[in-house]
Order: sequence, then C-alpha cells, then structure tokens
Amino acid sequence: QVQLGESGGGLVQTGGSLRLSCTASGSSFNINTMGWYRLAQWKQRELVATSRRRNSGNYADSVKGRFTISRDNAKNTVALQMNSLKPEDTGVYYCNANIRTKSWDPTYNDYWGQGTQVTVSS
Repeated sequence: QVQLGESGGGLVQTGGSLRLSCTASGSSFNINTMGWYRLAQWKQRELVATSRRRNSGNYADSVKGRFTISRDNAKNTVALQMNSLKPEDTGVYYCNANIRTKSWDPTYNDYWGQGTQVTVSS
C-alpha cells in the first residue's frame, strides 16, 4: 500500500511564496516520476511540474522561472518551491508519483495525494 502525504498549502498574497512537500510511504520499491498537478475552479487538472528520477524537471509554461521542483530520492520526497505567486496559481495541488511496488513485478502505477489548497489573494 502506497500513501502520498502532502503539506505546505495555504493563503498568501500576490508575489508571495509557498513551499509544498510530498512524501511517499509504504511499498515503494522504485519511484520513477514525482510531481505536482493542480485543479483550479472551472478548469481541468493540469501539470505544474514533474521530475524524473535523474532529471531536473519539467514545468508548465505558466510557472517557468517562478516554481522549482526538487526531489530527495533517499527520502522519497518531492518539493515544490513556489515564488512570485499569482492569483491564477490558486487551486488544489496534488502530488503524483509513478511507483513500482514489487521487485518481481515491473509494473509502475500512478498514485495521488489527497491535495492541498493554495490560495493567492490579489
């Protein structure tokens, strides 16, 4: 059983910063991609940033230069540093991880956190 625990959301003014963190626990034999998605009102869920195990990161155009994703593979964590926040960054942010749980089974599956609310006031 895999669980993704998130923390770090909250309310911040335009131009402020927040840091989100996510830790994978349970049966995580190997983790491939970890990342963040967000769901804003009246919009579909969208990719914010993802990181493969050995790559620096992949970002949505709307957050490039403002957000930074980082991983600690030894601790199975991924963090998202969000700077220069804008009202359009408001939404529920979900941690995602692509995980192989068994050494004898090469299958990777996607897992999701419960979501953390980020609200940026104008």
